[in-house]
Amino acid sequence: MASYARAYWITGPGAAEIRDVPLPAPGPDDVLVRTLHTGVSRGTETLVYTGHVPESQYSVMRAPFQDGDFPAPVKYGYLSVGVVEQGPDELRGHTVFCLYPHQTRYVVPAAAVVPVPAGVPARRAVLAGTVETAVNALWDAAPLVGDRISVVGAGMVGCCVAAVAAHIPGVSVQLVDPDPARAETAAALGVAYVPPERATGGRDLVFHASATAPGLQTSLDLLAPEGTVIELSWYGDREVHLQLGGAFHSRRLAIRASQVGTVSPARAARRGFTDRLALALDLLRDPAFDALCTGESPFALLPEVMAQLAAGTRPALCHVITYDGE
Repeated sequence: MASYARAYWITGPGAAEIRDVPLPAPGPDDVLVRTLHTGVSRGTETLVYTGHVPESQYSVMRAPFQDGDFPAPVKYGYLSVGVVEQGPDELRGHTVFCLYPHQTRYVVPAAAVVPVPAGVPARRAVLAGTVETAVNALWDAAPLVGDRISVVGAGMVGCCVAAVAAHIPGVSVQLVDPDPARAETAAALGVAYVPPERATGGRDLVFHASATAPGLQTSLDLLAPEGTVIELSWYGDREVHLQLGGAFHSRRLAIRASQVGTVSPARAARRGFTDRLALALDLLRDPAFDALCTGESPFALLPEVMAQLAAGTRPALCHVITYDGE
């Protein structure tokens, strides 16, 4: 008898539904995972949901276990935490993280899951993919002891970068965002919050994660001479306009892209994807990250929730989807 799971599918720009999907029998090197929680990576997932993935990026932006093709129909997502119900003895019964879309159960190779460490709650563990992005960005930036760092954009990615960077000895971190509600989040993460108009200049490094042209301009304006902006935003098919006259050339400023799809060249010879993800999960032992899980909904409501997130009517950093009883 065929086995089925339920999965979230984007069916067109701004449209989605829950579908029954066939569940293959696990092979000897596979695991069957029952999902506990998934996280919505708001920036990327709402761009996919609204159909704003540029055609030139269709292959680059594929998620590891994506079904379908851009723009739609497509099964997309990559922040999943569940329990292994079938698989190798060393994994059976363990909570694991996987870069899998929103689905009640799934079968993947055992090598595709990473055990969640003891002391990291399953709900918090959905942040692993975002903390992994932060780790990669910090490998790219190579901050030094005592650096003055700003993070512009206090969304999921920006907050994770700020939280990890704050533990580097002697480093001062400012989290820059126009929303004063982010002050409470910054305090929970142990960093200073400032609105853009009060942000301190002369920064050695600025991480940009607001996905807006004004945010990127602010990032450049905050740099000290010879400083670098690490660009973490993904704009989809939107154009970005900057003012690169004035001090951009005379101060020898730089903009450098960081993207989690490859391991930073600074570590690629010694670390792989699994190493990076395991490090991210270990960093999530810090309960301060709970401040980033600011919304929660049952899986059955995900199509409605995604519409609200895309429209900006449901504010959230990481919106957690729960699978109780699914």
